[in-house]
Amino acid sequence: MSGLLLRLAGPLQSWGERSAFTAVRDTAPFPTRSALIGLFAAAEGIGRGGGLARYESLEFIVRVDRPGIRLIDYHTVGGGLPKARTAATSGGSNKGAAVITRRHYLADAVFAVAVAGPDKDLTRLAGALRHPHWAPYLGRRSCVPDEPFLLRDHVQDPDEELRAHVPVSQTPPHDGSDLVVDFLYERMPTDVAAAAVDVLTANDAPVSFAQHSRSHTTRRLYRTARVVPNRLATPHHTLMQQLIEYAHDENTEEGA
Repeated sequence: MSGLLLRLAGPLQSWGERSAFTAVRDTAPFPTRSALIGLFAAAEGIGRGGGLARYESLEFIVRVDRPGIRLIDYHTVGGGLPKARTAATSGGSNKGAAVITRRHYLADAVFAVAVAGPDKDLTRLAGALRHPHWAPYLGRRSCVPDEPFLLRDHVQDPDEELRAHVPVSQTPPHDGSDLVVDFLYERMPTDVAAAAVDVLTANDAPVSFAQHSRSHTTRRLYRTARVVPNRLATPHHTLMQQLIEYAHDENTEEGA
C-alpha cells in the first residue's frame, strides 16, 4: 500500500489523549489517530459534524525522531472580570470566575508519519494539505508546524521509506553507530519478533467530532525499536537543507 509522508515538528505539540475540557489537558507521547484525522478534516474543510468514513481506510506509522520534553502550562481565562465577561458555559451562562487549567505539551518533539491508504485518498489529502481550507496545527491551534510539513505526497513503501530514506532529526552518534528509533504501527509488524514489541491500547480512533457528541473507539498500537542507518542522522545546522533536498527529490523524479 502506498503512502504520503509528514514531518510533525515545532516548538510545541499537544496530542490530547484522555481529557475533554477538564482542568488537566493532557498529551499523549505521540500523535494520536484522532488528532491526525482531525488535521486532515480541517485541511479538507470538513466541519465538526462532518462524516469521518472517508478516513477509515488510512493506516498510520509513526517514527519518533525526538520524543520531546513534557511541559505544563498553568493557564487562566477570565480572572478579575465581571461575570458577564467570564468564560461561557455549555448551558449558555457565564462561569463568573477564572477558569484554571494545566495544559500539557511536548516541547521540541519531532515525529515522521507515514499515512498509507488508497491512491485516490492520498491524492485528495495531499492536495488539501498543500492548500488547506483551515490551517494545520499540532494538536492545538497555538501549535504551528514547522516546514517542511508534507515531505512527500506519494511513496510506494512508506514503512521502508521511514526506515531507510527519510532524514532523522537527531545528531549522528560520535562512534558512527546506527540509530535506534521507536516506531509505532497500527498492525503487528511481521519482520519483528513478538518479544520485541510492546502492545499499547489507545482510545483515540474518532467516531464523531460533533461538538456535543464526540466519541472514540479503542485501537491497538505496536511499538518497537528499529535500527536505522547512521547516514539518516542529521546535524542541526544541516537539517533543513537535508529535508528540503529530500522533499525536492520527489518533485524532480515526477518531472523527469
